[in-house]
Amino acid sequence: MKKTRFAIIFGTIMLVVALSGCGGININIFSDASDPLKEFVLEGEAREKILVIPIDGLISDRPDEGFLQTRPSIVQDVVSQLNRAKKDPDIKGLVLQINSLGGTVTASDILYHEIMRLKTERHLKITAAFMDLATSGGYYVALPSDRMYAHPTTITGSVGVLMIRPDITGLMDKIGVRVQIEKSGDKKDMGSFFRKTTEEEEEILQDLVDRLGKRFLDLVRKHRSMEADALSEAGSARIFLADDALKIGLVDRIGYVRDAVEGAIELSGAPQNARIVVYRRTEYPDDNYYNPLAFGARGPMKAADLLGLGVENAVSLLPPGFYYIWSR
Repeated sequence: MKKTRFAIIFGTIMLVVALSGCGGININIFSDASDPLKEFVLEGEAREKILVIPIDGLISDRPDEGFLQTRPSIVQDVVSQLNRAKKDPDIKGLVLQINSLGGTVTASDILYHEIMRLKTERHLKITAAFMDLATSGGYYVALPSDRMYAHPTTITGSVGVLMIRPDITGLMDKIGVRVQIEKSGDKKDMGSFFRKTTEEEEEILQDLVDRLGKRFLDLVRKHRSMEADALSEAGSARIFLADDALKIGLVDRIGYVRDAVEGAIELSGAPQNARIVVYRRTEYPDDNYYNPLAFGARGPMKAADLLGLGVENAVSLLPPGFYYIWSR
């Protein structure tokens, strides 16, 4: 019976996959991304509110398009929540619940900027709760926080930048393929994966990487009170377990999401029974901080994610570009 049920489910998924590849069919069986955000109370009853915003997955400004649904990008999703929070005078604090290995340089910087803007304009107190991962861009977006909490098993750090560019010249030589490019300047195709870069071009690309890495480290220096040796160690772009991150000052406390919520209440001066709220598009029975179905406001996972095909596990498949990301 179980085998039959599995065969039916697997067959249905494969049918949807096949249909999605024919004629551009896009099937939505979950809440649509065009549905408005709604506020849901997880606990508490006071007028004052603490908002929890999950930042989960690859940080990007590109929508996540799948055969079951199209989800808004993390940038669009989080900024929508920040904009709504800005209009609500009852929101006194913000908790960033982060589970991300990072993302593109620009997307990470946009979220950092938007969080800083809300904090400055509304004078909100912000805490960050790190889950499995808060590395590179995932750490970058947490920098506006007044207090960072790392789960006892969190991996964080990776303060640095990575440039991803494929090199297929060896493959092209083997199969005898050549690409002819006409260009207006000798460096117009610099970084192309159709040819080897020159020594001068490598220096130019490394300079870009170094400057983007310096920007990240400068922001860490600005927001974190760290000794020079500790800052230098963080700048090596290595990763840290929670205890080690606490020792050098990358985080402030070891704790759980509830600890970060209580920290936001304390820092903001809100009452102990403040309402803890989230923004969702779908209502879930018995909703809580660890709702695996909610995925913030972005809706449930795609079937491709359930099959283990998420891009977070395939950094090498990312488009060429500059990333604040931990490459596993």
